[in-house]
Amino acid sequence: MPVENASTEKMSGTESASAKLSGEQLVGSLDCSGCHSLSEKMIGPSYQEIAGKYSDKDIELLASKIIEGGSGVWGNVPMTPHTQVSKEEAKKMVEYILRQKK
Repeated sequence: MPVENASTEKMSGTESASAKLSGEQLVGSLDCSGCHSLSEKMIGPSYQEIAGKYSDKDIELLASKIIEGGSGVWGNVPMTPHTQVSKEEAKKMVEYILRQKK
């Protein structure tokens, strides 16, 4: 039993630590920079391109894309799902990305 409790405590501590991170910090803590950058298209679109195409009304949609992955909007290369990201964290990430509009 103690091992199980320790695992649960660690998980909830991690969850609460990530809940305190800003959208920018969350983006930096994941593998986003492998495919995206602020201003240059890489494998995926730049944050500025995303911010130019979407608005605050698309936060839910884009948060779902972060969590579930997707393809087709920016080409054939699929975006990797990030199922470990909560809906609230994904929304913070999207809000940060949308603030990068030129």
